[in-house]
Amino acid sequence: MNIGISCYPVYGGSGVVATELGIELAARGHDVHFITYAQPFRLPGFTERIHYHEVEVPNYPLFEHPPYNLALSVEIQNVVEQHNLDLLHAHYAVPHATSAWIARELLARPAFRIVTTLHGTDITLVGQDPSFRSLTEFSIRKSDGITAVSEYLKQETVAIFGIEPERIRVLPNFVDLDKYRRDAFPCHRAKLSNPGEKIVTHISNFRAVKRVDDVVRTFARINRQLPARLLLVGDGPERGRIQHVAEEEQVLDRVLFLGKQASVVELLSCSDLFLLTSEQEAFGLVALEAMSCGVPVVATLTGGIPEVVTHGESGYLAPVGAVEQMAAYGVELLADPERWRAASLAARRDAERFSAERIVTMYEDYYTEVLGR
Repeated sequence: MNIGISCYPVYGGSGVVATELGIELAARGHDVHFITYAQPFRLPGFTERIHYHEVEVPNYPLFEHPPYNLALSVEIQNVVEQHNLDLLHAHYAVPHATSAWIARELLARPAFRIVTTLHGTDITLVGQDPSFRSLTEFSIRKSDGITAVSEYLKQETVAIFGIEPERIRVLPNFVDLDKYRRDAFPCHRAKLSNPGEKIVTHISNFRAVKRVDDVVRTFARINRQLPARLLLVGDGPERGRIQHVAEEEQVLDRVLFLGKQASVVELLSCSDLFLLTSEQEAFGLVALEAMSCGVPVVATLTGGIPEVVTHGESGYLAPVGAVEQMAAYGVELLADPERWRAASLAARRDAERFSAERIVTMYEDYYTEVLGR
């Protein structure tokens, strides 16, 4: 197949999934065309059968806010005409599915198909904004195929927009089990912590919805009972406030701000616990990647996380904001080597349900179904 992918190329779950999906599809012999304003964060410099098409946004004085969605539409049209795409996979309804529909309307030739994957905030946040609600629903309904990354997100889409349930296929996020494993890289634990210290990790884009301040507060309570280090991977608008919370909790010297990392396997493979304290999470891809590396997870009981983490086995789930409870769960896992080992093995087993081999095959089958082949 000749497949176009339009996504946000930045450090976040939807961009990671879109990029990893494209890489997997190319490895299976499909031609993949990424169409976006920058090279996706996890896309290597050169990969056979992968092509990158940069969207150039006009910067005229007339435009106070350059119209990216229109520039994207034109670039999709150009790529379809030049490379004869079979389908365009849009990650997020707005703007990507919207732009794909506009591009299709511009074409005089037989139309390509549009598959839209809903990732979370496009439904739970952007989609509910009065400025975008009708456009989001329109873009979803104009798609030939609709997927959601969790059963939770499917039900939210049905409830908010009235989309017929049978139109939405749940295709969960996935992980490369060969890449994300505890023995994939030599452990660099000595560079991250002192002997005897546990390593607690969190990865996100540091937005308010991630509640990274709760990560710090949870860690501070764990650290009072056993020596530990906190690795904070990522960056975003909340970074300054997070640092302030670390100062308030008197653990700033125990926290390593590592910034954005193109590869997190080396860090996860020597982590002892992963914390995910989000207010909303449609799936929890970073938790899945941690689990694949045998890292037990303590996370919030929200969104699609319970579909990934098995409470009491591969980790623990607690209500949003329940810092004391999450800390108690963390200490329970970290203080008991046998309990930790059992949770580590269970985490890997849970991750195996979401293998790239299995989920990417589901995407291929769905593409074939949408194309009517």
